[in-house]
Amino acid sequence: MRDPKMKSKPASAGTSAPVMARSRFPVWLMALLLALVTIGLYWPATRCDFINYDDNIYVTENPHVQGGLNWEGVKWAFGNTGQAAYWAPMMWLSHLLACQLFGLNPWGHHLINVLLHAANTALVFVLLRGLTGATWRSLVVAALFGWHPLRVESVAWVTERKDVLSTCFGLLALIFYARYAQNKATLNSLAKRSDAKMAQHSTLNYILALFCFALGLMSKPMLVTWPFVMLLLDYWPLQRVAGDGWRVAAVRHLALEKLPFFGLAAVMAVVTFLTQKHGGVVAPVESLPLGARGENALISYCRYFEKLFWPVDLAVFYPHPGYWPVAQVLLAGGLMLAITVWFILARRRYPFLLMGWLWFCGTMVPVIQLVQSGGQAMADRFTYVPSLGVLVLAIWGVYELIRRWQYHEQVLSVAAGLAIILCLGLTRQQLGYWRNSETLFRHALAVTKNNYLAHKALGVVLGLKGQTDEAIDQFQEAILLAPDYTEAHYSLGIALDRKGQTDEAIKQFQEAVRLKPDYAEAHFSLGTGLGMKGQIDDAIKQFQEAIRLKPDYGEAHYNLGTAFGMKGQTDEAIKEFQEVIRLNPDYAEAHYDLGIALGRRGQTDEAIKEFQEAIRLKPDYAEAHHYLDRALETRNAPAGR
Repeated sequence: MRDPKMKSKPASAGTSAPVMARSRFPVWLMALLLALVTIGLYWPATRCDFINYDDNIYVTENPHVQGGLNWEGVKWAFGNTGQAAYWAPMMWLSHLLACQLFGLNPWGHHLINVLLHAANTALVFVLLRGLTGATWRSLVVAALFGWHPLRVESVAWVTERKDVLSTCFGLLALIFYARYAQNKATLNSLAKRSDAKMAQHSTLNYILALFCFALGLMSKPMLVTWPFVMLLLDYWPLQRVAGDGWRVAAVRHLALEKLPFFGLAAVMAVVTFLTQKHGGVVAPVESLPLGARGENALISYCRYFEKLFWPVDLAVFYPHPGYWPVAQVLLAGGLMLAITVWFILARRRYPFLLMGWLWFCGTMVPVIQLVQSGGQAMADRFTYVPSLGVLVLAIWGVYELIRRWQYHEQVLSVAAGLAIILCLGLTRQQLGYWRNSETLFRHALAVTKNNYLAHKALGVVLGLKGQTDEAIDQFQEAILLAPDYTEAHYSLGIALDRKGQTDEAIKQFQEAVRLKPDYAEAHFSLGTGLGMKGQIDDAIKQFQEAIRLKPDYGEAHYNLGTAFGMKGQTDEAIKEFQEVIRLNPDYAEAHYDLGIALGRRGQTDEAIKEFQEAIRLKPDYAEAHHYLDRALETRNAPAGR
C-alpha cells in the first residue's frame, strides 16, 4: 500500500502539479485491469430481465426508442422532456442506440450499462492518480467505488443508464479540468518565459472539460454541482488557493474562471425544475411540507453514510415515512454538524477530509429530496457520484492515521483486501436480486416496511403470470398503505376487469382519473370499461381525452374508431383506424376494421386491400378471410344483380 516517492507531510498530500509516483505497473494497465474485473463482477447483470419499474417507460413500451437510431429518433430525443421528467437527450440517444443494436434483448441493454460502469471505475483511478500521484490509494478508491454493492442499482437497472453515462462524461470533464489547472500552474511557474504550445494545451483542456460537462448534463442533470466540485479540487489536491485558507481574491478568481460551467449548470437546473413541476413529478409543499423534507434530508445523509460502510438491506425503493421521530432528526443533525466542525478544524493538516466531506454533502444536494421528486425517501443510485467523496476521505484518512506504524504497509494491504473482498461478495449477492421483477420486489418487501410501491409492482408481476387473486391482494395492500397511490388503483382495476368484475374495475379507473387527471392509460381503460357496459358516448369522451393527453396512443385511437363504428359514425371511424395504421402499420386488427368501415361506405376495392393486408400480417385471421371472400363476391357480382 506504500506510494513510493510521495511526500510524507500531510499538508502536501496533493499539489498543483503532483510528482507522479512510480509504479511497477503502467497506469494504463492498472486502469484496464480495474475495468476488466468490473466487467467480470457485473457480468451476471447481462442475464437480468427488464423490470416493471420505469423500464417500460424508457424502453419496452416506448415506440420512439424501439424505432432505433434514426433521424426521427434523434429529433425526438432532443425534443422530449416528458418521459424522463427532465431534458436528457444523450441518455435517450444511448437507449436508441441500444435498440438499434440489440432490439429488445435485455442482455444488450445491460451490457452497455456494465461497460460504462467499468469505464467509470477506470476513470476514477486515472483522475485521482493524475491529481495526487498516489497510485495505490487511488487504486483502492476506484476499486471500492466500482465494486461496492450500492453501485448495483445503477448498473443492473436499464433505466439508470443516465447514472453511468452522465458520470462517464462528468469524470472526463474533471480529468480535462485537472490537466488544464496543472498546465496553468506550470505556465505560471515559468514566470516571464512563455510556452505557446503548453498554453494551447491548457485552453484545449478547458474547452474539452466544458464540452464533456455539457454532455454529462444532457445525460442527467445530477452534474449541476460539478462547478463546485472543481472548486473543491482547486482546494485539494490542486492547492490553487494560496496560503492555508480560502482567500477571497483567489476564490473570486477561481469562481470567475468557471463562469461558463456555472452558466450551463444554472440553465439546466431551471429547465429541470420547470420540467419536473410541469410533469407533476415534484411533490407540492402541501403534500409534504418543507420541514418534513428537511428532516428526511438530515436522516438520509446519515443513512447513506451508514450504507456506504455497512451495505445491507438494500432495496430498489425506500418509502418516505412523511415525518421522522424528533430524537432521530436531532441526532442526525448533531452528527452532521459535529463531523463538519471536526473536518473544518482539521483542514490545515488534513485538507482531504474537508474536501471529501463537502464532495459527499454537496453532490448529494440535487437528490437529497429537498425538492421532492417521486415517493422515495432515498435511493441507492443517488450515491453513485457522492460516494467518491467519502471513499477519498476514508482511504486518505486511514493512510495518514497509520502511515507511521512499523507495519503500516501490511496493515493497509490487509484492510483494503478485506474491504474489497467483502464488497465483491455483497455485490454478487445484490445482483442476484435484480434477476427479474419478482425477485427484486419480494426482496424489497423483505428488507423494508410499508413498501407500497413494491406491493404494487409485485402485483403486476403476479397478474402477468395469471395469478390474478394474488395480484389483487398486493394491489389492495398497496392502496391500504397509500390510499392516493394512483398506479395501484389503476392496476387493481385491470386485475378486476380480468376477473370480469367490470363495475368494480370502473370504480378503480375513476379513482385513478380523479387522483391524476392527466393519466392517459386510466382514461383509456375507463373508456373500455364503459364501452363494455354499453355507455358508448361516455366511452368516446374517455378515449378522446386519452388521445389528447397522449396523441400517439394507438390503442386509444383503435378503441375510439370501434366506438364510432358502433354508433354508425363511419367517417370518424375510418379516420381513427387510418391513424392507428399510421402509428403501427403492422396492426392487423386495424386493417381488418378499416376494411369493414370502407365496405360500409361502398369502397369495395379499398376494403379488399385492407383485408388482404390483415391476412398477410395474420395468415390465420378467420374473420378477415371471411369478409375478403364477401368483398370479392360483391366486386365480381354481375351488374344489376
